[in-house]
Amino acid sequence: MTARDKKTAAGAFCIRFPNPKEEQHVKIRSSKLLMVALALMIGSAGMTQAAVAKAAPASDPSVAAEKKDATGKFQKKHEEFLQRGKAGPIGVLFLGDSITEGWIKATNVWATFYKQFDAANFGIGGDRTEHVLWRIANGELDGIHPKVVVLMIGTNNTGSNDADQIAAADKKIVKEIQAKLPDTKILLLAVFPRGPRPPSAPKPVAAAPGAKPAKPAAPKPVVSAQAMAEDAAKRMAIINAVNKELAKLDDGKKVRYLDINPKFLGTDGKIPNDVMPDQLHPNAKGYQIWADAMQPLLAEMLK
Repeated sequence: MTARDKKTAAGAFCIRFPNPKEEQHVKIRSSKLLMVALALMIGSAGMTQAAVAKAAPASDPSVAAEKKDATGKFQKKHEEFLQRGKAGPIGVLFLGDSITEGWIKATNVWATFYKQFDAANFGIGGDRTEHVLWRIANGELDGIHPKVVVLMIGTNNTGSNDADQIAAADKKIVKEIQAKLPDTKILLLAVFPRGPRPPSAPKPVAAAPGAKPAKPAAPKPVVSAQAMAEDAAKRMAIINAVNKELAKLDDGKKVRYLDINPKFLGTDGKIPNDVMPDQLHPNAKGYQIWADAMQPLLAEMLK
């Protein structure tokens, strides 16, 4: 092919513009179109990822799972409980989440009602049913022989699991306790009531070993009073359905169910702020209400 032929062939694949300004205008338009196309592609990919994330199923609350947190509190508390089991006898064991852990806010009430029984508090804030199952599977009930286990767990599952799932998980926990402690009685408490409250602040994700420290968690999202009320109503509907199922586990002997929820409510059916300031966790007054309401049945079970 001659030089002239090459030049002619190349020209066949080019658009010639007699006016240089017209050629520049077309190039600009082409660049803009390319940028728009790329933006649409990226946006579409982002929407697809968001849709997948939203469609991801909630974890099974009946499957034991170790809780991952950036603070390491879960593992630290777990180790403390293992050591407490080795340290001495436990007559009454409280097992649950932050509501159980919160007995540390009412040390005088605890000492008055439970110290005489060598009581132990195995509550961890933020725990869900699957975390308690993991703790049981990893030794927290090994080597101890309490007369009574006071169990309440499930409120932290109400944001992602339905009543049937939570009830099934609680039933599994009861069975696991019975398998580990066949001579122990179980005082199964109804999941406590909760009212409108803002969502918890997002927690930082634990960094991988050797990686940079996790970034601080984002601030709490702003939620309207109406949204909080709707969320509370939805969660209470789940809690009431769960408690209805838990009541069926009471056999009058080894498992006793106790619903003290009305004790926490005012005459208007709402939780007074001087009992649960954040509409979930009792204060010292709330723990006094708990102890007083539970004492008759606990005393009977300890005979």
